[in-house]
Amino acid sequence: MIPRELLGTAQVPGGAELRLFRHDRDFMIVLGGNELMSTRMNGSEIALAEQTCARLEGLERPRLLIGGYGMGFTLRAALAALDADAEIVVMELVPQVIEWARGPMQELAAGCLDDPRVELSLGDVADEIRDSPGGYDAILLDVDNGPEGLTAEANHQLYTKQGLRLAKAALRPGGVLAIWSAFRDAAFTARLERAGFVVDEVIVRARINGKGPKHVIWFAQAS
Repeated sequence: MIPRELLGTAQVPGGAELRLFRHDRDFMIVLGGNELMSTRMNGSEIALAEQTCARLEGLERPRLLIGGYGMGFTLRAALAALDADAEIVVMELVPQVIEWARGPMQELAAGCLDDPRVELSLGDVADEIRDSPGGYDAILLDVDNGPEGLTAEANHQLYTKQGLRLAKAALRPGGVLAIWSAFRDAAFTARLERAGFVVDEVIVRARINGKGPKHVIWFAQAS
């Protein structure tokens, strides 16, 4: 049996410790006892980008905000789906995640962070949302396991009534707020609707072959 190799650790600001492991050819990022992401199960992260971009089809010069680089699956899928005139801002809270992308996971990253359409910023996506009224056609959030602050306590604000109002204000008319989750949450769906979004809750599989656990993506469209 091939042992799991610890490649690095990183402290989440205001949160717990992330650990990067490699097992044979696979990578995984772990928080406590939770496997946040892995190269074995990336289908729902890809779907987050593909289905968001499909909702923006025909839009000229779309501008997207991706909260959480992770392992880059969402970013690479968005780049594959969008034309050369698109702009994607990637906010990553933990600098070491980007160091891992440019280091042990360089082959997986496939140069996506150096694409001319990509602007990388280190910081809190909530700050970018607050400071960017009318700035985006889509906001894609994959920073927790669901609509609650798992990786960092401050992330709770993203899913509150006020946080959703700020997200709606940061979207252009018809813009899309897409939020990834490992589980369903009827109360959060209702909160999105009360914030003035038209909500489409989509169930997707964790693996690209259509297998694995069921994950949830809320596509909330601003009026």
